[in-house]
Amino acid sequence: MKTVAQLLHAKQSQQVHTIGPHEMVLDALRVMAVKNVGALPVVDNGQVVGVVSERDYARKMILQGRSSVGTPVSAIMSSPVVTVDSQQNIDTCMSIMTERHLRHLPVVENGQLVGLLSIGDLVKEAIAEQAQLIQQLEQYIRGEQ
Repeated sequence: MKTVAQLLHAKQSQQVHTIGPHEMVLDALRVMAVKNVGALPVVDNGQVVGVVSERDYARKMILQGRSSVGTPVSAIMSSPVVTVDSQQNIDTCMSIMTERHLRHLPVVENGQLVGLLSIGDLVKEAIAEQAQLIQQLEQYIRGEQ
């Protein structure tokens, strides 16, 4: 089973886009749209203090009739934030995300944000690992090992 560090290293884009808690929700939406991401870690003085996602926007802005222009990210972000370190394995991350109904999981080392995992990243890795296991079993059955 791969570690978070190995998965982050293999990701096509390792850049993590963030936003500050005092920036406006409209700014967060613009960043998410331009960068084609569904969530942003909210960072204050180098520390991850929350995550703001499209889900937060839909549930805490639109449904409550708030304005994106005058509402700070801190008003709708999910907090406290659940994080993992880079030595966690993928199964542990999947369990955390499933139990807590999370779609994004910040990776923090020594208090600093080093990556962001999505549920899609974890599912893709699980499928790849299963495909590799199936291939190995098929080779074993055919006596090719």
